[in-house]
Amino acid sequence: MRLDNMKIKIFADGADVAGMLEMYSKPWVKGFTTNPTLMKKAGVQNYEAFALEIIEAIPDRPISFEVFCDDFLEMERQALRISRWGSNVYVKIPVTNTLNQSSCALIKRLADEGVKQNVTALMTLRQVTEVSQALADGPSSYISVFAGRIADTGRDPLPIMAAAVELLRPYPQQELIWASPREILNIFQAESVGCHIITVTNDILNKLGNLGKNLDEFSLETVKMFHNDALKAGFRV
Repeated sequence: MRLDNMKIKIFADGADVAGMLEMYSKPWVKGFTTNPTLMKKAGVQNYEAFALEIIEAIPDRPISFEVFCDDFLEMERQALRISRWGSNVYVKIPVTNTLNQSSCALIKRLADEGVKQNVTALMTLRQVTEVSQALADGPSSYISVFAGRIADTGRDPLPIMAAAVELLRPYPQQELIWASPREILNIFQAESVGCHIITVTNDILNKLGNLGKNLDEFSLETVKMFHNDALKAGFRV
């Protein structure tokens, strides 16, 4: 199991400046994504200041920043402003607003204006079809299907992701993102169905050291961990 002979691109997903810069030092991390939830978790106070700091530090790999409103006119204003922050910036547009109104009309307008987009929070092939068509005449773009959340419902995301790859095939400027992975195995699953990109949080990326690990050794390490933690806790029966 090796990363260097895989076609899929790994994007680091996070909003912690130190963590993002750590991942920037790794040549196999090809891009970055953020979202308001990750920013809130990281304690970001000033959205634009954070974004400009990261863009200055990471000027040569794609970075996605998300709009954060429900009104499509305001969403468009934010998208146009964010797109001007840097040539490597992709604007994340949710597939709908919170009222479940489709963003496709806005997505098409932004595509026509040359805005690079990362359309996010998709779960169904109908959404993939509609978004892909809205982006059809635009520049480079990403379509983020939340395979991990699909799996959380008990559904196998692999057939959905494989079908999504085929839906995007007529549009070489569009790339499919396997979003919200839960484990390292998902990288290889995404590669197997032809996904172009997978977004991975730092806590999962830190598990890459386990790739190809001997399972007998891993078993022993696990036994030792349980034993040592029991001793440290001072448990008695």
